[in-house]
Amino acid sequence: MISSSTTTSTTSGTSSASSTAAEVDAVVRQAADAFHRIGRLPDSNRAHWLRAVAGRLDAATDELVAIAARETGLGDARLRGEVARTTGQLRMFASVVEEGSYLEAIIDHAAPDANPPRPDLRRLLRPLGPVAVFAASNFPFAFSVAGGDTASAIAVGAPVIVKAHSGHPELSERTAGLVTAALTEAGAPEGTFALVAGRQAGVELIEHPLVAAGSFTGSVAGGRALADRAAARPAPIPFFGELGSINPVVVTAEADAARGAQLAEGLAASFQGSAGQLCTKPGLVFVPEDSAVEAALAAHVGAAQHRLLTDAIDAGFRHGVAALAAVPGVELVAEGAAGAGAPAAVVYAVALATFADERYRELLTTEVFGPATLLVRYPGAEPLAPHLGALDGSLTATIHAEPGDDIADLVEILADRAGRLLFGGWPTGVAVTWSQHHGGPWPATTSQHTSVGATATRRFQRPIVFQDAPERLLPAALVEKNPLGIPRRVDGVLRAASR
Repeated sequence: MISSSTTTSTTSGTSSASSTAAEVDAVVRQAADAFHRIGRLPDSNRAHWLRAVAGRLDAATDELVAIAARETGLGDARLRGEVARTTGQLRMFASVVEEGSYLEAIIDHAAPDANPPRPDLRRLLRPLGPVAVFAASNFPFAFSVAGGDTASAIAVGAPVIVKAHSGHPELSERTAGLVTAALTEAGAPEGTFALVAGRQAGVELIEHPLVAAGSFTGSVAGGRALADRAAARPAPIPFFGELGSINPVVVTAEADAARGAQLAEGLAASFQGSAGQLCTKPGLVFVPEDSAVEAALAAHVGAAQHRLLTDAIDAGFRHGVAALAAVPGVELVAEGAAGAGAPAAVVYAVALATFADERYRELLTTEVFGPATLLVRYPGAEPLAPHLGALDGSLTATIHAEPGDDIADLVEILADRAGRLLFGGWPTGVAVTWSQHHGGPWPATTSQHTSVGATATRRFQRPIVFQDAPERLLPAALVEKNPLGIPRRVDGVLRAASR
C-alpha cells in the first residue's frame, strides 16, 4: 500500500502533501500482519520477490531516470548507473537468501556427559519485524525507495515502510508504485512494502510501537534526532543511521614526490563527482608542505556540474564554505566556475599548526556536503598519527604511500577511525559485494553494521536459540537433515552448503 496522499514536486525540492497519522498507522499495522505471514512462507519466495522488483525497475529505467533528472539535477549517466546498481543489489540479496549463510545457523547436539551437561541447542538469526526506512537525498535509487535498506530488510523477511525523501517526491511515488506492483504480482503478502511522506509521518513511523527497527541516511542532526526517538521509546528499537563523514586522506611525502600530479587529478575527480554530494567524498587531505598535489590541483577544478540536490543542501554547502574561509590561516587554493544555480567547487588549505589548534578543530573537521575539500599542509618531520587519532569516525580513510614508506602507525590509527581503509585509489564509489563494509565509528554511523553489501541484512535480525525443541517445530534451517542445504556450524565445525 502506498500512502493515499499525493506528493508533487516543487522548485524547492519539497513535497506538497504528507501522510496522515492514520495512514501511517494503517500501513504499519498491515506490515505487522505481513511479517507473520511472510514467516510462514519458504525463504525462496523472498528471493523471487526481489528479482521481480529488479526486473520491474529495469524495464522502467528510461521513465525513472527522466523523473530523477528533473527532480535532482543529477546527470543521465550517473542516474542510469545508479538504477543498475539498485537492481543489481536487489538480485544480490536474492542470492544471499538462497545461499543461506545470512541465517548463521548453528547446531550443538546434546552432550549429557559434558560438565555441565549440555542440552540440544540450535541457533539462527530471525527478522526483527517491520522496518522504517528513511530514504536519502543524494542517491534517489540506491539509498531510496527500493535501495539497499529495502532490499536487505525484505531479504530477511522484514516488511518495509519507506519514508520518502522530500527532494524527489514524484520519483518516490513512481518507484513505490512499481515496487508494489512487482511484489503483488510475485505473490508477496499485502503490507510487505509501503511508502509514506512528510516529516511528521517520519516521526510517527519511528515511534510506532509495531515498528521493530529503523534505518536512515542523511545529516548528523536528522539522524541523531531519529536515533534519540528510537532509543526513548517505551520499547527501544535498533536504529541504523549513516550520518556525517569527512573521509580523511593521507599523502606521504614520497607519494607526493613520485606521483603528485596523478594524485591531484584523482582527488579532483573524487571530491567533485556528483557535485561533491557523496557520503564518501574526501573532505580532508593531509599533504606535505609545498606539495605537488596542491600545485597541480587547480588545473583539475572545473566548472560546476549541476545544481545541488535541494535548496537546503545548497544553503548548507554555502554556509560550510563560508565557515571554512573565515578560519584564520585558511587559504583558497582553487575555485571552479559557478553555474546557473550551482555553486563553484572550492579547495582550501591550512597549516597543520592551525589544524591542531583546539579553537579551530571543530570548524575544520565538520563535513561540508558538496564540492569542497580541505588540504592540511604538514611539515615533513611532523608525525601525523596524533592528529589523525583526534579525528571523529568516518566511513573511509585513505593512504597514498610508496612501497618503502613506514606507515604502520598510520594504518593502526586510521583503522580505528574508519570502516573502510584504502591503500591507493579514492573512496567515492562503493562496490556492492559480500565483503563490503559501509559504516564506521560515530558520527559515520550509529551502528557496527554495514548499509552496503550482503551483511547489511544483519541490521534487521536478532539471534534466537531453540533448546531441546521437537524437530517438527524447528525452522527449516535448523532441521537435522538440512533440507535447505545451507552452510551451518555443527558441534563447532563449519560445514559447507550441501546442494
